[in-house]
Amino acid sequence: MYFGLRDGSIQVMRTSQPIYIRAEGARAETMKERITRINRTLFELETGILLFGCVCQLFVFLVKDKAGYSLGLWAGIAAAMAGAFHMWWSLDRALDLDEKSAVRSMSSHNIIRYLGFVLIVGGIAVTEIANPLSAFLGVMSLKAAAYMQPFTKKISLRIYGEEILPPIIEEPADGQDG
Repeated sequence: MYFGLRDGSIQVMRTSQPIYIRAEGARAETMKERITRINRTLFELETGILLFGCVCQLFVFLVKDKAGYSLGLWAGIAAAMAGAFHMWWSLDRALDLDEKSAVRSMSSHNIIRYLGFVLIVGGIAVTEIANPLSAFLGVMSLKAAAYMQPFTKKISLRIYGEEILPPIIEEPADGQDG
């Protein structure tokens, strides 16, 4: 748990990310500084979602309803990005809980996330404001981005630099003394 200063008040925050407090009059953050504060894995996942959306957008000339296809696709991409953030947030919170509570918390957040996806794609299908199949394709970009991780890792290395991991501590197996 971290204590942060926001708008003059002290708050308890549940996060594994460090909190940055800037003094008044400090220079504005550069885009690279802002990006590197974001969780690295989340950045890679969201980069993959955007790349998948851009590739799918290239095929807009093959369909008759170009505006509906694009609107549905980018609504699904936005939902996938929100779902990726929600997944990171709920995992981060669950890590602070005991095992039984963590399982219950993750299960309920998974249901909430999938219901959100269903409501978005279902709402698009019912209102017919966009193509629901392209919205579903946009939501599935979350899955495609997970498979694109080796590629997005290279992008992440250019922005974040080499990942420094703590040394592995080997623990003796049960019943063995070290």
